[in-house]
Amino acid sequence: MMKSLQFTVVRWCRDEGLSQAFVLISSEIGVESELLKELRRIENVKEAYAVYGVYDIIAKVEADTEEKLKEILTWKIRRLDKVRSIISMIVSSRPALTSQSHDN
Repeated sequence: MMKSLQFTVVRWCRDEGLSQAFVLISSEIGVESELLKELRRIENVKEAYAVYGVYDIIAKVEADTEEKLKEILTWKIRRLDKVRSIISMIVSSRPALTSQSHDN
């Protein structure tokens, strides 16, 4: 008997005029809560969460331009006390508000 597999296809589109990045942050041990508070005080940090795994925090950052986004990552986030390292992933496209489900 063949089972039906369901998956969702999300259309992607570029949101002109807004740059975003997801930032993986490695912090010193035991300072995650303090660092989250500092991150959330930065205006361009839209979301920040403590996570389990190789990295301690993931944050979503937005800015008007990619240049401004890079400036925030370099001069505001990377330079926070207790930040060991960051990996930043600048978004090249964003999901559209609609999605389609398909059965196979």
